[in-house]
Amino acid sequence: MEILDEARQPLSIPEVVGARGALAQSSVYRNLAVLERAGVVRRIVTTGEFACYELAEDLTEHHHHLICSACGSVADFTVASDLEQRLAAAFSQAAAEHRFSVDGHRLDLVGTCAACTV
Repeated sequence: MEILDEARQPLSIPEVVGARGALAQSSVYRNLAVLERAGVVRRIVTTGEFACYELAEDLTEHHHHLICSACGSVADFTVASDLEQRLAAAFSQAAAEHRFSVDGHRLDLVGTCAACTV
């Protein structure tokens, strides 16, 4: 959790292991699975080889993700509160049309990052 707390973006398992050389990859997998089930960590499915992990929004702030379809990198972004409110209203309206109760939302934009565009 400390590694994820210190990170500026979601991390893959190899990145978590690399942050602290003494961590065994199998232990990282097990611990992240337990933390995800407990709702403390959120897994983000990417287009890369590995999913990325971050602390749950209850421990941070509400945000969204930019996911690169070329390299699988994930970057966080936020939007202005008035836009966030309009998005939430649109999502709630769509859910209501399907008789679905909304607890929250996640927004992932998938495309190509600046490093892969070059």
